[in-house]
Amino acid sequence: MSENVRDHDIVLLGATGFVGTFTARHLARSAPDGVRIALAGRSRSRLEDVRRELGVDWPIIEVDTTDETAVTRMAASTSVVATTVGPYLRYGAEVAAACAHAGTSYADLSGESIFVARSIQRSHDVAERTGARIVHSCGFDSTPSDLGVGLAHAAAGGAPIVAATLRVRSLRGGISGGTIDSLRQQMREARKDASVRRLIANPYALTPGPSVRLPGHAGSSWGKESGLWQAPFVMGAYNQQIVQRSNYLTGWSYGQLMRYREVVTTGRGVVGFASAGAIGLGTAAFVGAMSFAPTRAILDRVLPAPGTGPGSDAVDHGRFVLDVDVYPVQGQPVRARVAAPFDPGYGGTGIMLAESALSLALDELPDRAGVLTPMVAMGEKLAERLRAHRFTLTVAPLS
Repeated sequence: MSENVRDHDIVLLGATGFVGTFTARHLARSAPDGVRIALAGRSRSRLEDVRRELGVDWPIIEVDTTDETAVTRMAASTSVVATTVGPYLRYGAEVAAACAHAGTSYADLSGESIFVARSIQRSHDVAERTGARIVHSCGFDSTPSDLGVGLAHAAAGGAPIVAATLRVRSLRGGISGGTIDSLRQQMREARKDASVRRLIANPYALTPGPSVRLPGHAGSSWGKESGLWQAPFVMGAYNQQIVQRSNYLTGWSYGQLMRYREVVTTGRGVVGFASAGAIGLGTAAFVGAMSFAPTRAILDRVLPAPGTGPGSDAVDHGRFVLDVDVYPVQGQPVRARVAAPFDPGYGGTGIMLAESALSLALDELPDRAGVLTPMVAMGEKLAERLRAHRFTLTVAPLS
């Protein structure tokens, strides 16, 4: 990172948005004394409202993410930028690039394959030179997946992995307008460009290899396993790309032949079968409807608008439990459990982003720079921080 003295340790960009407010609240509760935090966004008055609600005296930075000069100035003023401003395809590229050039670390909540692939192409080499850690996907997409595989791999002795599977055991929470808008923008790009469609479907889209490319578990995520019905997890394709990037960035330490997948377990018997089928068909129908302008226009009338989110009941009663089973070439299989008593996409994601920003700003981290992943950039340091805030991250032999 640059040795220039910075005005701030962390700038939270998008503090007035739905997830941004959760992130700001967690920082206000949990940041150590003396950490210099600023709130950034387009509207000073709304930022002042957030600051007033939090009861803090943090500085305010007015910035429009389409204003290159203002974004460059903001990036140079801080050690870390944490941003909730999506869709990142539209609002994230200049922020990440400015941070890379300024030697400023960066964390976001992107689940957009196209954005991250373009960020790698544009900013990885620059960030390596300046010492910036550009870390995408620091929320529910894809921190639990990335940490789960990485921690289980370490517990298995670091041997190459034959296969790894994330199973969603329990998940309860709402969906925000920002998430919908990110999907909307990505589907528009995919509709126009066949290469984008191929990128979204490619497990290795965020790596230049490996030399031997295997498909994901195409055709094997829906069906019955060990007596339990299961369906593909809606974010599994993207999370697989992040996990494989961690694999690549660590010299293919998980193994070039590792196959990774994510599934939702739905139970046994007729009920489990029906639930798995409903999840699979419902996901396919929703993505298909978002891909076509006429059906997308109908959905837009009923889906949450950007900047909005689920009601307080959905957030207050949210939770998730995920198991990541890792099967090494040699030795006993290992299970990592990643769980939290928070809404996965909002309360939980706000904590994950805030703790990622604090880790990037304060922790002694591995000597890595570039466009990284949560596991490669922060790894066990981030896991320790999350455990301190009611997250479960445990690893044990798989019996």
